[in-house]
Amino acid sequence: MSVRPTSSDPHVYPQVIRAAHVRKRSPRGSVGLQQLRSLTVAARKMEARRSRLLLVLAVWLAVVGTAVGQEAPQPSPEGVAESTEDVPRREPLTLMTPRASTDELPEAAQKAIARALAWLAGQQAPDGSFGGKSHYGRHVGITGIAGMAFVSDGHVPGRGQYGEVVEGCTRFVLDNCSESGLLAAETSHGPMYGHGFATLFLAEVYGMTHDPRVGETLRKATRLIVSTQNDEGGWRYQPVRADADLSVTVCQIMALRAARNVGVAVEKSTIDRAITYVKQSQNPDGGFRYMLNTGGSQFARSAAGVAALQYAGIYEGEEIERGLQYVERFRPPVEQHVQHYFYGHYYAAQAMFLAGGRHWREWFPQVRDELLERQDAEGNWQGQAGTEYGTAMALIVLQVPNRLLPIFQK
Repeated sequence: MSVRPTSSDPHVYPQVIRAAHVRKRSPRGSVGLQQLRSLTVAARKMEARRSRLLLVLAVWLAVVGTAVGQEAPQPSPEGVAESTEDVPRREPLTLMTPRASTDELPEAAQKAIARALAWLAGQQAPDGSFGGKSHYGRHVGITGIAGMAFVSDGHVPGRGQYGEVVEGCTRFVLDNCSESGLLAAETSHGPMYGHGFATLFLAEVYGMTHDPRVGETLRKATRLIVSTQNDEGGWRYQPVRADADLSVTVCQIMALRAARNVGVAVEKSTIDRAITYVKQSQNPDGGFRYMLNTGGSQFARSAAGVAALQYAGIYEGEEIERGLQYVERFRPPVEQHVQHYFYGHYYAAQAMFLAGGRHWREWFPQVRDELLERQDAEGNWQGQAGTEYGTAMALIVLQVPNRLLPIFQK
């Protein structure tokens, strides 16, 4: 009597086939009918298990399918490593939905934001840049800030009403990256300011797209920041390890934090030295000075100093409490002139948001209402670095409640 498997696939009933071979070689004759039935049942169970495994595999491939075509891991430059277990990597995003409550952003605020976004989109140059109408010229920093203003409303590269605007911003920044990793366009003075904001923007975009070119440029830009930190732990206008000031240093800390959020690991020693520099810049009144050896406290850089400590992972402590108390002296409305108004409120909104609780509840409605009063009829705001800069900064401040920019999260 010959034994045949009921399937032409030799992998379906391997035990039945082996039983037939054993029977042919067995000196004892045939395999019992009961044993054969047992083997057949076992084979069918194996087939069912195999089908379930194939189904699980198909579902898994569907879930991770969006990752196909993403950048393969690249060798990391010294001081800028790829993601490790303690460095979280965010998943690519599609469209994002603002989460602001109507208490935070009532209808009047939402209409003001819509007008401002429409006005700002109309100012973008064909090459994707912003800032061309200011005395800075086409500027990677202003372009990055403008890009984040649109991302703050849920628009991502290629998706959303202003997806093409964000794509243009990304393209302009990428096209103005040098071999050293410096992000700079027409500006020749203080390129590290623009470099910090542009690097921050690229990190936010990379977290949404995992585009290989964005990732490569982000790593180069991050490496330049790490390599130009001076012995005090800070940074200055030029990409060299010379002196440092708090304002430029804060820009680089934010960029490093954003890069880390998307998987670019920065040496702990770099962050530790930056934290030391910021802490040493704090004055007894809780505010922050411009450089370690000079300068009294001032609103804009004090708000930046508090935010820098928070982005470095310090959310509580004496430095934070004293810094917040100093910044709160300038909660709108205030009679005295506020220098670097948009720059200061850009950081103050973040500092209060990260502090949470009463700090945020008491601060945001005041600055929101003041910004709405200051908005031009066309939908823009005039800032120190031009109307495009002022409008983009105001939009970011107003849209912090949307909770969409990853950098604003703890």
